[in-house]
Amino acid sequence: MENLNYGDIINLLAVLAISAAVAGFMAGLLGVGGGIIMVPALYYAFTVLDFDIVTRMHLSVGTSLAIIIPTSIISTKTHMEHDAVDFKMVKSFGIFILLGVIAGAFLAVNLKTPTLVLFFSIFSFMVGLFFIFLREKLVENPKTISDIVKNISGIIIGFISVPLGIGGGSLMVPFMRTFGYDIRKSIGTAAAVGFLISLSGTITMIAG
Repeated sequence: MENLNYGDIINLLAVLAISAAVAGFMAGLLGVGGGIIMVPALYYAFTVLDFDIVTRMHLSVGTSLAIIIPTSIISTKTHMEHDAVDFKMVKSFGIFILLGVIAGAFLAVNLKTPTLVLFFSIFSFMVGLFFIFLREKLVENPKTISDIVKNISGIIIGFISVPLGIGGGSLMVPFMRTFGYDIRKSIGTAAAVGFLISLSGTITMIAG
């Protein structure tokens, strides 16, 4: 960090500023908390600042979760104004999301940086494929989701989200779209779920 020149500092600030703007835009548009944008940006920042590589990805993940807290609140509030948040769905996921988050945090703190980076890269690729090829092709015809499916899905979404430093929108939107929910309702609900994941995920990562 001591060897940084003004050019490095300006470049670093520019990357973080652009990433934050894109993350905020993505949060409102797609229901994702921005983690899929912020984690790589933070990892780059911590690399430039010469943070220990052993904890570099873990810091990126934890910091990303903390950043998602305010973005998910703002996104949820905006979608609420358009009646685009299914709070019944959010409530049904509640405790199971938390169980998944706790398990995911335990996994995250025990994985090494290269493994976390690989995990994040594969996930990002899969999410990209969904939003490019499948997002608009799913039929909007809401189906009843059984409690057992909600419970298991909540645990899985919470479990996967924390090690990736995301708010779960990248998982929640495809989940709801698969069951025929309107894209706007899916995005708004994902934003609300993102608040639960980011808040509990941040706390568990700090505690861990």
